[in-house]
Amino acid sequence: MATRRHIVIFSPRNRCGGRSWVPAFAGMTSCLAAALSVVLAALMTLSWLPLHQAMAQSGQRATLEPGEERPGGDLTAGAGVDAVTLARFPVTAGAGMLENFAAGGAVFRKIWVSAPSSTVSSSGLGPLYNARSCEQCHVNAGRGKSPRAMPTGLPPVSLVLRLSVPPRTDADRMLLSSGQPDATGDPVYGLQLQTSAIQGHRREGQLEVRYTALPVRLSDGELVVLQQPSYRVADLAYGPLHPDVTLSPRLAPPLYGLGLLETIDARDIQAWADPGDSNGDAMRGRFKRVDIPRAKLPELGRFGWKTSGVSLHRAIGEAFAVDMGLSNRVVPRPSGDCTQEQTFCMQAPNGEMGLPGQPARRHEVDDKLLDLVVDYVRNLAVPPRRDAASPDVLEGKALFHETGCAACHRPSFTTSADVHHARHLGGQRIWPYTDLLLHDMGEGLSDRRADGEPSGDARARSWRTPPLWGIGRAQAGNPRAAFLHDGRAGDIQEAILWHGGQAKRARDNYAAMPKAGREALLLFLKSL
Repeated sequence: MATRRHIVIFSPRNRCGGRSWVPAFAGMTSCLAAALSVVLAALMTLSWLPLHQAMAQSGQRATLEPGEERPGGDLTAGAGVDAVTLARFPVTAGAGMLENFAAGGAVFRKIWVSAPSSTVSSSGLGPLYNARSCEQCHVNAGRGKSPRAMPTGLPPVSLVLRLSVPPRTDADRMLLSSGQPDATGDPVYGLQLQTSAIQGHRREGQLEVRYTALPVRLSDGELVVLQQPSYRVADLAYGPLHPDVTLSPRLAPPLYGLGLLETIDARDIQAWADPGDSNGDAMRGRFKRVDIPRAKLPELGRFGWKTSGVSLHRAIGEAFAVDMGLSNRVVPRPSGDCTQEQTFCMQAPNGEMGLPGQPARRHEVDDKLLDLVVDYVRNLAVPPRRDAASPDVLEGKALFHETGCAACHRPSFTTSADVHHARHLGGQRIWPYTDLLLHDMGEGLSDRRADGEPSGDARARSWRTPPLWGIGRAQAGNPRAAFLHDGRAGDIQEAILWHGGQAKRARDNYAAMPKAGREALLLFLKSL
């Protein structure tokens, strides 16, 4: 287990006269607490300065480690690239890789249509769905668009709403314990609210997102206004949601580098986990075991916001089925996320039926198309670092470690050399800045019940540590790209200030820094 070091800094906030602070002491009047908070904030800044100066005097600075400027190893895009591109592959990777990559990219961008259609290879959308292509959600194979930036009245395409109710039967409890789904879906609306439908059908409902300003005052007086989202489902087509339903918004994450994350040895990920907090750093990262049908042993979950995906094949197959209603060998269900209560959906024509006089198709997304998309995503290159050796960036790197951020955002792994499905990805030193583990992020980032209250379930507060590589370029190819699991953060600083739970100490350390320290840390993150 790696040693993780933290600096404990008290960070008071309270509310008085329109200024926002964290409650300093229980039982005090808000104004008195706020006055004390001002004094304590100044002390926090002063307490940070001796540490900062001592680091400078002792030469305790981060250095650029070999290969760090190429975070994806051989799967790093060329210098000066802002869009996701194909990396340079070793000759041993196979001469057909570029051709497969281009073909997979075409399928990734393809617009699917409803059945029956003369374009048989694109037939089978829906009947209920959230998007008509992978590209609609994963813009330029990157992160989704901020729901805050969507025009009024249009559904936030990159943001889907997962639905969860307490397990009702022994079968529900068994399935949930297997780790395959991360929730028990609504009995009528299923695992995900479908905000679109093919012609002649009604969408399940409309997702509405509203934001409330949440001002946060940093130690030196700088005011940052966060946006607290609340979610409402309107225009429900098939009756009310279950009374105990929990709403879990999920923004489309970036896809580059996933092939490398897939090749990390499961034992390396497990070794970093510390659910019992044996080293006392409060970072109780845990991994999830997922039982796969017909598999001999459970596999390690590493993909998705809740680590329910064990492989790219399964994650992409499930996305085709749930997001677009397209059957494939992973989810051989042409009705997608429709439930037995939605008889119109179950009985609708589908793309497996084929046209009159033609044979039925096994799946709407046949094996070849699925494999092409998997190959495309597997080989999406990681953007290179920018100004990685800059003294200011290296100072930010040192602060990133000192604040405790690296306890969850583990800087590097070495991919397994024993990779059969993609040998060119094996044995690479990579720098994704994630531990691929689940962490409790506190009530502020918890899933909510339909009434807006936190669900109270520990799983609802748990999120996989997202990789940070490429985060500095997130808004280059998609100016409306957003951060965190629901896109509530418009920039990196907002994302940091939303951290709670196991990450609260690191968040408070950041808030207590003088402005120069915060700017250096942000500069480091933007260099990734």
